Amino acid sequence: MKSDVYFVPVAGNVLEARCSALEKLLGEAAPFLTYKKDELVPVKLTIGDSTCVYHMHPELVKRVVAKIKNQKAKPFLFDTSVIYKGSRQNAVDHLTLVQNKGFHYTKVGAPFIVADGVLGQDGKEYEINSKNIIRVKIPSFVGMLDSLLVLSHATGHVFPGYAGAIKNVAMGMNCRPTKQVQHSSLKPSVIQENCTACGCCTPICPVDAIAFDEKGKARINPKICIGCGECLCACNFDAIYVNWEEDVDIFCARMVDVAKFILSKFKNKFFITFAFDITQECDCISTKDDKIVSRSIGILASQDIVSLDQAVADLLSDEYNFFKEHDAYKRMFAYAHA
Repeated sequence: MKSDVYFVPVAGNVLEARCSALEKLLGEAAPFLTYKKDELVPVKLTIGDSTCVYHMHPELVKRVVAKIKNQKAKPFLFDTSVIYKGSRQNAVDHLTLVQNKGFHYTKVGAPFIVADGVLGQDGKEYEINSKNIIRVKIPSFVGMLDSLLVLSHATGHVFPGYAGAIKNVAMGMNCRPTKQVQHSSLKPSVIQENCTACGCCTPICPVDAIAFDEKGKARINPKICIGCGECLCACNFDAIYVNWEEDVDIFCARMVDVAKFILSKFKNKFFITFAFDITQECDCISTKDDKIVSRSIGILASQDIVSLDQAVADLLSDEYNFFKEHDAYKRMFAYAHA
């Protein structure tokens, strides 16, 4: 059965035009954004790390929050801690970043919660029926509330190629141990002849799995490596190798399985994706200098997370052939539809 996807095109980077487009979309999607009085409504989003400037604007989030509060419901924004080094490894730094980026209550009208606790370990563990991943640990409120609204910023991604709503749920709605398990099949290695010993990969590794050998070349200890891919993004000399044909497909399948399980815990789900400022890297590691790989498209929304991601990916303009070279997301969609 086909699922409806709402789409309001927006060209350019004028905030007022983007806000007007969002208001139009929220009006069209009103039947799916209905909440009870005093209902707690979790709104999933990511603000990106400290270096990211292309994340969704707080003003857009404010419009969504107002839509929910007009119904006398009680929205709250949330995200979880990350596994890489940065400003979102713990709740203290994460909430400081929330304040600095303008996603605090006085700006957007809703509180922001780091849902997996101070150190990213607090949650409930479940066994799931998947050949790709045995168990997950997710924030405790999942399964206790009826509704979920997911706000995503469409970007590129070093592994699947495209990152949208599925990635936002699969990686952003679980605790740090489950993030590590999802990445565990991705064991990068160093192409020795390409390594220049520049040292860019060592400080960014969250588990100190990279060291230099007696020849001055970087080496990755596979027993320590958690497969986060930070070294791949840091290297400017194509010296980090990943088995793209096998490892990445497992990574994608795990994301689908985890997202499917998490979403099964909510009765009412709706997804909105902002396809603006589409960078080569995801918001976790993109910077102001990151390459824009597609023109801005607009805002899309759906009750069906797979159809939504598929629709955004179909509209990508691929100005630098990035999505042609990194197309594991197509196999991810096929797996999700199976």
